[in-house]
Amino acid sequence: MEIDYFLVLGAIFFVFALLSRRIEGSILTAPMLFTGAGLAIAYCLQAMNSYAEPISESALHTVAELTLVLILAADASRISASSLLRFRSIPMRLLIFGLPLTIAFGAVTGKLILTDVIWVEAALIAAILAPTDAALGASVLAEKSIPLRIRQSLNVESGLNDGISLPAVLFFACFLNLSHQTGEVNWLVFLALQLSLGPLAGILAGWIGGQLIGLASSRNWITPTYQGVAAMALALVAFAAAEQVGGNGLIAAFVCGLVYGNLRVDYSHFLHEFTETESEVLSQLTFLLFGLAILPHALEAVTPEILLYGLASLTFVRMVPVALAMTGLKLQLPTLGFLGWFGPRGLASLLFALLVLEDLGVESAELIKTIVAITVLMSIVLHGFTAGFLSRAYGRWADKGAGEDCPENEAPKAEGVFLGGSSAT
Repeated sequence: MEIDYFLVLGAIFFVFALLSRRIEGSILTAPMLFTGAGLAIAYCLQAMNSYAEPISESALHTVAELTLVLILAADASRISASSLLRFRSIPMRLLIFGLPLTIAFGAVTGKLILTDVIWVEAALIAAILAPTDAALGASVLAEKSIPLRIRQSLNVESGLNDGISLPAVLFFACFLNLSHQTGEVNWLVFLALQLSLGPLAGILAGWIGGQLIGLASSRNWITPTYQGVAAMALALVAFAAAEQVGGNGLIAAFVCGLVYGNLRVDYSHFLHEFTETESEVLSQLTFLLFGLAILPHALEAVTPEILLYGLASLTFVRMVPVALAMTGLKLQLPTLGFLGWFGPRGLASLLFALLVLEDLGVESAELIKTIVAITVLMSIVLHGFTAGFLSRAYGRWADKGAGEDCPENEAPKAEGVFLGGSSAT
């Protein structure tokens, strides 16, 4: 008997849509349910002796990359630039100090726990797992009682750290020198191009495109629906343009959304309405395909060491660097713990693992993919279960008054308050 995947996929989305309101108030999240659905389909196919790679990993790579680009742009468009400048200390420290420390802690931890990996492989795994995915804890970004600067800091970190981590991923993968010669690459130049041309492409696409959309709107050439379509198209243009000139496409997409959202505040709600459904569907499709195509192999190869490393990666490998990066800001312990815990691993880590396996030819790619898949699965479950009640608990603590962490010390609401992620709830 042959499975009709369109029938199964349509039925899963339809049933989830019918129950979405009930699920929204529970401890379950969409990534948990769609990943579980994908895994269940895979096991059903195995039981029927008809499991034969229903989707290639290159196709999953494409879907995940498209999803990440759209989510980054949409979430960035919700960030108030003035509020971001006012509260820049936390995201800057997370990116400049916290991210490198996380990779270093992860490399040392991986070498100690994963006895079969060498130092470069441990560093590569740590770099792949360093980016965070705020979409996995969307209730954190949507909880209005949480101070604005904390929500925006987590969102900005997740929007930029994947692009900043990519050069490290490529460096450690190419250092293994298994598929092509890269000894002549000037990594300082490569990093400079990634971190300069990427933002530049995003700024140009967001500003020029925003001006054109504004012009078309003022002359009544464009419908409200296609204002959202046009804004998403800008994100894809920024991504592709940055990649063509040697910049980082993910950073370009995020910066494009940030520029457009602040330039065209009067029209950006059309972008939010457009992405409310489209990015949600793509995001959950990615998690379903993750459960269908990657998790079965990963669960077969999992070991106690991999489980221990995954747990370490989600806890002290993230939390200790965050605490060290915040030194001097006088943040209170609940805030440090909240920032440290909500660093879920998701789409970016999956993309980087597939990149290593698909494009770079690293011999240990299957082991790396297993470690990343298990860690992402643990993050989907642990961060999904804890996002709701920990966000509410932290919000109540902040409401009682906690110095600089208190909501009344945020920017005025009229400044353009961040509304929270629209995807992967």
